[in-house]
Amino acid sequence: MTLIEGRNYERPRQAVILAGGRGTRMRPLTADRPKPMVPVLGRPFLAYQLEQLRNQGFERVLLLLGYLPHVIQDYFGDGRDWGMQIEYSVTGPDDLTSSRVRTARHLIDPCFLMLYCDNYWPMNMDRMWQRFLQAQKPGMITVYSNKDAYSRGSVILDEDDNVTVFDRLRTTPGLQGVEISYAILTDRTLDLLPEEDLLFEEAVYTPLAAQGRLSAYVSDHRYYSVGSLERLPATETFFMRQPTVILDRDGVLNRKPARAHYVRSWDEWEWLPGSRDAVARFTQAGYRVLIVSNQAGVNRGAMTRGDVEVIHDRMKRDIAQSGGRIDAIYYCPHDWDEGCDCRKPKPGMLFQAQREFSLDMSRTLFIGDDERDKLAADAAECPFLQVTADRSLLHIASHVLKRDCRASATNLASAG
Repeated sequence: MTLIEGRNYERPRQAVILAGGRGTRMRPLTADRPKPMVPVLGRPFLAYQLEQLRNQGFERVLLLLGYLPHVIQDYFGDGRDWGMQIEYSVTGPDDLTSSRVRTARHLIDPCFLMLYCDNYWPMNMDRMWQRFLQAQKPGMITVYSNKDAYSRGSVILDEDDNVTVFDRLRTTPGLQGVEISYAILTDRTLDLLPEEDLLFEEAVYTPLAAQGRLSAYVSDHRYYSVGSLERLPATETFFMRQPTVILDRDGVLNRKPARAHYVRSWDEWEWLPGSRDAVARFTQAGYRVLIVSNQAGVNRGAMTRGDVEVIHDRMKRDIAQSGGRIDAIYYCPHDWDEGCDCRKPKPGMLFQAQREFSLDMSRTLFIGDDERDKLAADAAECPFLQVTADRSLLHIASHVLKRDCRASATNLASAG
């Protein structure tokens, strides 16, 4: 338990999902169903959220409904088939979200997770809870950093990632990240609910920020949504979840030069034993293969960008001749002291790949050979395996693909 503002709280086991609106921006898909029931690859969007919550240790979900509530209730029932308990609170279809929460307050735990029914982001509840404990504030929202200007900002953060301004209307100068729900809240925050009908974030987050009582969990990982028809294709691509592996280059595919030395031309390239075969095995198993690499020799004057491109073209050609494929290569040309976001151990290149391929980083394996790679993987919250003198890329590929086969066989047996 943790003490916040004089009260003890346990890690939340209940999620509350705001799911009552008419979903007018999703018409005609919402003409006969509420927004969380919009199909994504043949399944309701809400099904992905519930599976995520179950996998993150949540035992109970409270759905706050309004528009066509029976469609959701009939599909999900009491939650038994989803491995959790589902409760419902139904208000009018035109009620705003603060009224829905106020009506259901007697059903809400002292500490809970709040979600919007139209956003999905691959949360890591363990990390979120640690950030919540560290911040010692009654509310914590998840904020997409929005470095790519994906959406209009709604918050201003201080250097400690505390929210100083929350502006639902997005008119305040200097707004940065985007609030995407996935909020850990305590019952203290619900004391701010007014009797009048307002949006929940306006009624609660705006005053919490003004009072210095709202922190943020900031992520560079893009979120996916059924909030508008324009975003539906990217959301479908995200949930296709094509297996993807990201590889470091030097020390994983080719022999690594000595410190402060670089592979300046193809004549200096030396394949590590089995590395081409490893890429081919990943490709033939249906994996997308990406590469991220620090190449500070460019800005240090050891080689040009053109030299790097020639090396990469030859590398891809050799791999193709072995039956493999490299889908994209990202490299950082900057020196360590240039302050860029892309040089590992910073995760900038990983998140660039995430955005361009709509990856779920929690399911995307990164294989590297040194501590910087490991730190970058940790910052991107993706699984990591390390190439060593005793464990080659081919060894890792064989292990990963064998594990995939076992998992597929288990899933088929369960389905049968």
